[in-house]
Formats: sequence, structure tokens, C-alpha cells
Amino acid sequence: MTSTTAITATDLRKSYSDKTVLDGIDISVDRGTIFALLGPNGAGKTTIVEILSTLTPADGGDIRIAGYNLSDDPDAIRSNIGVTGQFSAVDDYLTGEENLLLMADLHHLSRDERRSRTSELLEKFDLVESAKKLASTYSGGMRRRLDLAMTLIGRPEIIFLDEPTAGLDPRSRRTMWQIIRELVGDGVTIFLTTQYLEEADQLADRIAVLDQGRIVAEGTAAELKRRIPGGHIRLHFADRIQFDSAAEVLMESSRDDAAFVLQIPSDGGVSSLRSLLDQLDAHSIDVKELSVHTPDLDDVFLTLTGIERTPTR
Repeated sequence: MTSTTAITATDLRKSYSDKTVLDGIDISVDRGTIFALLGPNGAGKTTIVEILSTLTPADGGDIRIAGYNLSDDPDAIRSNIGVTGQFSAVDDYLTGEENLLLMADLHHLSRDERRSRTSELLEKFDLVESAKKLASTYSGGMRRRLDLAMTLIGRPEIIFLDEPTAGLDPRSRRTMWQIIRELVGDGVTIFLTTQYLEEADQLADRIAVLDQGRIVAEGTAAELKRRIPGGHIRLHFADRIQFDSAAEVLMESSRDDAAFVLQIPSDGGVSSLRSLLDQLDAHSIDVKELSVHTPDLDDVFLTLTGIERTPTR
């Protein structure tokens, strides 16, 4: 554990009866970053969140959160983390403000601090106008914002978000994305599980793909995409002369004679693109249009897990 690391788990294991859910998981999350965990239904994502957030004991492995060893000092870890699950912790029979005040009481904030912190979070999450309304009247997006605001009452260093935008409409999802980005901008570390591949692509500094109890790949979104075959560079030429000249130089390309288009296999990296442009320059070949096509996270997920659907929990 270093001063720049918020979460580490080494050889994390968990079984239920004869079913192995986690089979030697290693995770490292830097402070002030967003780490996203992807995986098919039943892969163990929620189990990992429950273990790291002290809600479920592991069968084996070493875990350190916010500088504390889970086996030695779970209370210290709990005081430094917040958890927002798939199912809201909001009490429908209380107003939004009352939900936050209740959470402030549970964190033993002083009377003045609980009022100021509640007002601050109502403002931050755009809930001032609805603060006196029962939470049962809130929309899905408002409930998610309130749930996250409640998680932030104690100013946690690390937040576990287990599918925080599940079931939200696109506008509410993007609002939540912006809130998450702002939290990280303030120095908070986010551990995120999600069923939306686009969400991981948009938010995560690093992504891990979990399958059958093991991490099968980890890296930035760009790194993971480059691991999957199918990337290519598409060149469109203005006329037959330039098109034929390029086809002679780029022997590995596939061609569309009707559209004057060549498609060259590529990992989408800067070096491969520079090499291609140097080849064209050396032969004085002009390109009308150039586009780079790389596999997306859907391709990554399907290739690595063999699941023919987008992941859930």
C-alpha cells in the first residue's frame, strides 16, 4: 500500500457452498481515480463491492482500504468509505432533507454541522426545491442523487458505487456522470460497477473485466480496445489514380473499388497511424478522408467473456 493507493486486494477469494465466486482477485486503485469493474451476470462484481466495503467477509486474501488493513481495523475503513448500491437506501416516508439529517445523526455530526452539511448537499445535488417533499414523490434520478448525497454526509475518501445509474433515463445518467466527475475532481476515489459499457468508457481511468471469478483483463479503455482484433484505418481517395497507387503500396489492405476506399488493419495507435502516413507521403499519395476505427468496449466484453449480451451485475 502506497500513499497514492486507495484500495488494494490481493488473492481475494470467496465461495458459497461448492460454488467459487472469486478465485484469486488482485485489484489496485489509485487515489482520486475512477476504477470500473465490468462482468457478466453472476461474475462476482457485487460480491467484491460487499467484501471491500466490509459488508461481507472474504474467505481469503489481503485487503487494504484507505491505508487500513481490513482484518485489523474494519471500523477505520468504514469511517473512510461510502457505499451506494443498486437499491436505494432512501426512506420514502421522510423528506429529502430529513433523509440527509438522519444520515448526519448516524455519523454523529454536531447540530450545526448536520444542518450546514445537509444544506450544502441539497444545493450540490440540485435538491433544494424538493427538500421538503417526501422522497416517495421523487423521480428515479432525484432518488439516485439523494442516495449519493446521503453517502457523502460523512465526507468519505472512497465511494463504492454499485450500478449507480441502473434504470435511469439517458439525461439522468449523464447528470450522475457529471456528479461523479466532480467528486473525483475534489479528490474522492470511486470504485464503480456498471452494466453500461458506455459508462465505463466515459468515466473510468482504469477498467477491469471480471469473468468466472477472475480478472481476465485490466487497463484503460483504449488499452483494452487495442487488445481486440478488428481495428482498422479507412482511407478514402478522390480519384482512381490515387486509389490504385495506394493499393499498390499498401498490399495488406482490403479495397472497395466502387467507393475508392482502402481498409488497413491497425491497432489504432499513434505509431501505426504515423507509419501509414509516412508510407503515403513517401509515394506522394493524397488521401481525401481518413478515419480510425477501433473496437469498442462491447467488442472487448464479448471477446473476453464470450457472453452475447451486455453485462448486468
